[in-house]
Amino acid sequence: MARVTSSVTSHKRHKAILKLAKGYFGSKHTIYRTAHEQVMHSLQYAFRDRKQLKREMRKLWIARINAAARMNDISYSKLMHGLKLAEITVNRKMLSEIAIHDPKGFTTVVEKAKKALEK
Repeated sequence: MARVTSSVTSHKRHKAILKLAKGYFGSKHTIYRTAHEQVMHSLQYAFRDRKQLKREMRKLWIARINAAARMNDISYSKLMHGLKLAEITVNRKMLSEIAIHDPKGFTTVVEKAKKALEK
């Protein structure tokens, strides 16, 4: 049988990793071994941070809603409870956008929530 080398395959695999490592600092974008290590870590960070981004955005929306709610003399938790009682289903992302770009509209939403809490 003929001798089979894996040079073409391994060269292709090395090129793929080095292409992913483009822009990394120092030997991390030139030497295969360090590049492979860094690419594997980078992919893990990317996977983890896609999940964390969702958490961070929700925290940001809640902080914005809380700030706008307190300007209308109500706490975040009471506002959310009032919205639930008033059967107003607006997600936190949209509520924070309303609070930023349409303060008068947000005030009307808060007033409806306050009325629902009084009942």
